[in-house]
Amino acid sequence: MTGVTEAQIMDALRGVVDADHGKNVVELGMVAGLVIKGGNVGFVLEVDPRTGATKEPLRKACEQAVTKLPGVTSATVVLTAERQGAKNQPATAPHTHAHAHDHSHNPPPKASGKPGAAPEVGPRPAIPGIKSIIAVASGKGGVGKSTTAVNLALALAQAGKKVGLLDADIYGPSLPRMMGITGKPHSPDGKRLHPLQGWGIPCMSMGFLVPEDTPMIWRGPMVMSALEQMLRDVAWGELDVLVVDMPPGTGDAQLTMAQRVPLAGAVIVSTPQDIALLDARKGLNMFRRVDVPVLGIVENMSYFCCPNCGHRSEIFAHGGARKTAEELGCDFLGELPLNIAIRETSDGGTPIVASQPDSEEAKAYRAIAAKVAEKLDREAGASRMPKITIQ
Repeated sequence: MTGVTEAQIMDALRGVVDADHGKNVVELGMVAGLVIKGGNVGFVLEVDPRTGATKEPLRKACEQAVTKLPGVTSATVVLTAERQGAKNQPATAPHTHAHAHDHSHNPPPKASGKPGAAPEVGPRPAIPGIKSIIAVASGKGGVGKSTTAVNLALALAQAGKKVGLLDADIYGPSLPRMMGITGKPHSPDGKRLHPLQGWGIPCMSMGFLVPEDTPMIWRGPMVMSALEQMLRDVAWGELDVLVVDMPPGTGDAQLTMAQRVPLAGAVIVSTPQDIALLDARKGLNMFRRVDVPVLGIVENMSYFCCPNCGHRSEIFAHGGARKTAEELGCDFLGELPLNIAIRETSDGGTPIVASQPDSEEAKAYRAIAAKVAEKLDREAGASRMPKITIQ
């Protein structure tokens, strides 16, 4: 059987009429981001933000119309209130795919017009079954944040925690390669995706839904909607900790996660040199301004030991993260070496904590994980303490 084509999908969607305008969604230019992967179809339905909260039936009608096509096994549609009225504009096609259900009627995070002012914090509804969510973040890319997130998650699992791992980097997802996972998630009920398993950990990433070499060319609101749905419309099960590998920087995606997700804390990853630490400070201060506790700073690529002679070289300097932690009044969680084994195991989908658990590098990750777990347990214990009010 030949696969479904874009023309067939658009023809089916011409039968879905938006009652507010009396025209179909294709005529109105509401269909964007169409991607076809095997029998799985995904696209964005762009709506006027003023009516976004009322468009869930329209979204469902689009899903049902496409699901009926021969060769389609699943259809997922994301509502995005990006434009001020999507009328008679051609559909664009940024290739990506996110799971369904509308969270986009919640307005995007807003910041004060004053530079450096604290942005507004919206509601942070809890996610059933997940006790704690922690963000692993960095102020810039290239500091080993994703490697740290993956190995931290595995170390927490080895310590007896039920752990999940979310790759929140829409533009550069790396979790599938680092965890050695192939395939795509499925949705038995058509409502929630089941995460894929890697090394005993449930995982979700945009990299499971699009080819590895497909560029993400979504704008901010579309990314924010996809992030919330990857988090809330996934059957995570009962977890002690969900580790979120954040995108680098302090843009819309990071602010969305910090403002709208009930984060128990953030782990900041940096290399020792001054230029990286400047950006790490920005990331740390972003979390503090939206009332997310900073669990501490990790110094990655802290030193290099020659595998032949054992000579230690501090290629990117050393101790900068510890000093920054002291200056900013947060904990220093530990240092990790620049080591070829960490790079090789990460590229090979065999993270060093799982594949070489007795190595010194794995022990360093477990020591950091122990500090993080202690902080989370202490915070959970404090939240259970009764509060006495004197009137």
